[in-house]
Amino acid sequence: MSVGEVLVVAGAVLRGDRILLAQRDYPEAVAGLWELPGGKVETGESPAAALVRELCEELDVVVSVGASLRDVVRPRDGLTLVAMRAEIVSGTPRAVEHRAIRWVDAEGLTALMAAGKVVPNDRGWAQEMVAELRLRPHAPS
Repeated sequence: MSVGEVLVVAGAVLRGDRILLAQRDYPEAVAGLWELPGGKVETGESPAAALVRELCEELDVVVSVGASLRDVVRPRDGLTLVAMRAEIVSGTPRAVEHRAIRWVDAEGLTALMAAGKVVPNDRGWAQEMVAELRLRPHAPS
């Protein structure tokens, strides 16, 4: 990354056949839409370390970070978004910086996408995750 470029990392937090989505509260253009939670990578921070920090801040959980999702999103010059798989190792997620959080399965994620309720930058990741969620074992109750 060069000077002035921003890298944002999002977490595909998985539990069995479900993924955790967070509902945006702001900015107004995306308020009410669902996304993979995350945030900006700080100078000198690895994407994985940033994701651990951001999910602790946003969801009050500690996660282990896994592989990246395929798509890299570049919504404009100087901004790059990547998503990484993550699993909660401690804590119970809560909406600290979002309106709400929700665990959804492949059908739930598909329905949110069809209704236009997923932030535009996350749509490619959402499609990738639908396919993956269909292959995963059911989440424990």
